[in-house]
Amino acid sequence: MSVKGKRIGFGLTGSHCTYDAVFPEIERLVNEGAEVIPVVTSTVKNTVTRFGDGEDWIQRIEEVTGNKVVDTIVKAEPLGPKLPLDCMVIAPLTGNSMSKFANAMTDSPVLMAAKATLRNHRPVVLGISTNDALGLNGVNLMRLISAKDIYFIPFGQDDPEKKPKSMVARMSRLVETVEAALEGKQLQPVVVEKYLDS
Repeated sequence: MSVKGKRIGFGLTGSHCTYDAVFPEIERLVNEGAEVIPVVTSTVKNTVTRFGDGEDWIQRIEEVTGNKVVDTIVKAEPLGPKLPLDCMVIAPLTGNSMSKFANAMTDSPVLMAAKATLRNHRPVVLGISTNDALGLNGVNLMRLISAKDIYFIPFGQDDPEKKPKSMVARMSRLVETVEAALEGKQLQPVVVEKYLDS
């Protein structure tokens, strides 16, 4: 199913090193006719890292989407009952946010937007970026994989020698994953050799 004319929430969490892979996919969604509503955690907005300043990332996503960021839980809650989304994407999804989402904790605008979307039985697409997907967070990853209305951008080990528990989504498959999720399907294969896609 095409994303043209669809209203898609796009959540960013604090995996700053992944933003350069994610932003071209946001642009693809916009270029293919989707209305993209950006949603960010406080970490995204307020942190300065070697990958950039939070304020600069906010400005960039607002310019790309043409919409102001949703940056509070109060602003995110209406994305369920009053202003429903056709799909909610969270990419990158950190291990911290993944563990909270898997255990029904909604302490950020991104997680509230995801919860609000699930209320309407609309798809939530996740693009993981976590150093412990094959560690303590493995149980949370499996819980989300088995959950209704949740879909994953194909993911794999990004550095199996130096970081054997780390897994990252192949963000170049984001739009395809959203298109499949809008039809109620999981893009396959889910587990890929991510480190070959560099």
